[in-house]
Amino acid sequence: MNRARFRLGTTLGIAAVLFGTSACGGLGDAPDEKSGSSPVPELKPNQKVSITFESYNFGQAGPWTDTFTALIKKFEQAHPNIKVTAQKPQGNSPNPAADAVSSVQNETASGNPPDVAQLGFGDLDYAVNGLGAKPLDDLVGKSAVRKNFAGAHPYAAKARTLGDWKGKTFGVPFVFSTPVLYYNATLFREAGLDPAKPPKTWGEVAKDALAIKKKTGKDGHYSDCLTKIATDWCWQSMVRSNGGRVLSEDRAKLTFDQPPAVEAAKTAQRMVKSGATPKLSQEQAYNEFARGGMGMILETSAIQGVFMKGAKDKWDLRATTSPGYQGKTVIPTNSGSALFVYSKDPAKQRAAWDLITFLTSDEAYTMISSKIGYLPLRTGLVDDPKGLQTWARQNPLIRPNLDQLARLEPWQSFPGKNYIQARNEMLDAVEKIVYQGADAQSTLTGARKQASKLLPTGSK
Repeated sequence: MNRARFRLGTTLGIAAVLFGTSACGGLGDAPDEKSGSSPVPELKPNQKVSITFESYNFGQAGPWTDTFTALIKKFEQAHPNIKVTAQKPQGNSPNPAADAVSSVQNETASGNPPDVAQLGFGDLDYAVNGLGAKPLDDLVGKSAVRKNFAGAHPYAAKARTLGDWKGKTFGVPFVFSTPVLYYNATLFREAGLDPAKPPKTWGEVAKDALAIKKKTGKDGHYSDCLTKIATDWCWQSMVRSNGGRVLSEDRAKLTFDQPPAVEAAKTAQRMVKSGATPKLSQEQAYNEFARGGMGMILETSAIQGVFMKGAKDKWDLRATTSPGYQGKTVIPTNSGSALFVYSKDPAKQRAAWDLITFLTSDEAYTMISSKIGYLPLRTGLVDDPKGLQTWARQNPLIRPNLDQLARLEPWQSFPGKNYIQARNEMLDAVEKIVYQGADAQSTLTGARKQASKLLPTGSK
């Protein structure tokens, strides 16, 4: 299959929503102060270098492709000696992020990996140990990595280590969201609900959703956390917020059939059975909400721009933090991705680092957050008059993401080369429970036994 490549200004007509592939937090050891090798040299002023940047953002029409194409153009203007070829992952999935890992795997096997790749946090284990991402602490030096996380507007502390593996930085956290409950305040008022008091618990979500359906005839609520195409970042948040985990803290044992996960699945199942939640696909749900036909949707802020466009001058779009379980603290996990280097050529590695530092700069995050809706990892920008201050005041939708950042726990990646199949066993089970009415305990236990067979020896 031919690689689909394109230069600046090319747009893609693929209509798919950008959802978070993986995120696993920094695991294990304290950072080494000494690097195992000398940093790659800086490029000479007239040294010409061409690199490829593979990003699932280029598989999205509209604000995703437009924003990142503009960023690459700005980078090339600032670095006229570096030519960037932007490409989307190879594959045909409706969600291009789902093709990211297999695409890099195939390209690596053919001897032509991308120089920079955007991969999800949930893929971190395999991105490092299976695909061979380069340790940035060794590649450019730990001081350079730390310097990039610092600056006038340093990275949020919770974000810095999301691309770390055993004490070293392999991926620079790039874009992510926490689960945000978007709601249609117009439908709230029509249903006799107070839009200034959005639901805080799943019980309240179910009650308000049924009121909306009864009074307006519109659907009440959809959680984009419960299907295989959505991956498990948001499902992990639901389970953690109920006091459980899908994977043990030492990553050695699957735990998604324990009581907290079973009850979380049952809660979602009851909402479907009661009519509070419709049986819709991911794409159907976000399109229905965008046109004003649904009261609430739990979603990543990656789709916020679509919701804003749909609501403009038609209905009142608002957002609040993720719902929780009665008497328990909400623990948000993150969607999203980091930027990894796969090039073996020193000049390309240096150019790749230059691109990464630009794409995670104040200038880049100002564009990414304001045009797409992603959480700015350099959070100080929202208080900077030259950054996002004006935009943030005019766009309160960003506030729930910022409020949840302090409580963030990383999206955990499953171990081993068969991690996607293992994760899909879990998500297939969740879908069957929620949307097909399957028994929660036996279905999750069966899935856990099957998924355990796919894990490395010592991890069950």
